[in-house]
Amino acid sequence: MILELSVVVPVYKEEYNISEFLQRIVPILNGSLNDFEIIFVLDPSPDRTEEIILAHHVEDKRIKLLKLSRRFGQPMAILAGLSRSSGLAVVVIDVDLQDPPELIPQMVVKWKEGYDVVYAQRRTREGETLVKRMVAWAGYKLISVISDVPIPANTGEFRLMSRRVVEELNRLQETHGFLRGMVATVGFRQTEILFDRPARVSGKTKYNRWFGSIRIGMHGLIGYSNFLLNVSTFTGFAIAGFSFMLGLAYLIMKLRGFPFPLSNPTIVILILFLGGIQLISVGILGQYIGRIYEEVKRRPKFILDRAIGFDND
Repeated sequence: MILELSVVVPVYKEEYNISEFLQRIVPILNGSLNDFEIIFVLDPSPDRTEEIILAHHVEDKRIKLLKLSRRFGQPMAILAGLSRSSGLAVVVIDVDLQDPPELIPQMVVKWKEGYDVVYAQRRTREGETLVKRMVAWAGYKLISVISDVPIPANTGEFRLMSRRVVEELNRLQETHGFLRGMVATVGFRQTEILFDRPARVSGKTKYNRWFGSIRIGMHGLIGYSNFLLNVSTFTGFAIAGFSFMLGLAYLIMKLRGFPFPLSNPTIVILILFLGGIQLISVGILGQYIGRIYEEVKRRPKFILDRAIGFDND
């Protein structure tokens, strides 16, 4: 059955947020939409997250559950939800209420105006340290400069997408699930809604504070640009050119009788510098090769264990 809106909510160890999230979002959807569904996509959790979702499903059949066979991570959970959604438009939102459900009616208005993608763009980021905000700003700035597709700054997964965008996303075969880059790749008419991001209602983020952000940033840097490969190549040419000029200068000085002592520290510094450049270049190459390896294996992006509330369970 075709609905007006599907809401995809990836969850993992969120037992304390489920009920409050539904208390806020359901009245908002009831007030602005004819029909909708809320699809929770669960990475298997050791807490009561699944039990609480199922209890709400008994009370409201519009609340549905997809449970993955193992923990595939938030990006794959989102893609699983998109693949089983049936709405003419689909909203992806986090359950921790840092993505305010109150923005959804505004997104729907923009969608009905003809936009295929309406993404929420953060003006402020409450509850984050200055260092984290600076790292995020620098990362987005770098990605926006080098990426082959325009990836909006200060955005997360919170966005509305039309049915044709979702269908195109379902056709993509990328295994990393970097939704921001995938949506940018698909294209179509896009716009933003600005908001001030609040702190989490309860619990802690499941992302590693530092490595999680770095991992996401690497998907943007490597998955959507050859910039790092080009930097490695140009750096190699620059060092080779510098070495040639330095050797030529030494030769001229030698022929003219100028003394130029080369001590052990100079040799050690040069060897370490060149060795470091080589390791960095090999590491960059390895990142690209690793992603090629993941793609050619063609493993399923996710595997479903249970589907509750769907017509073809």
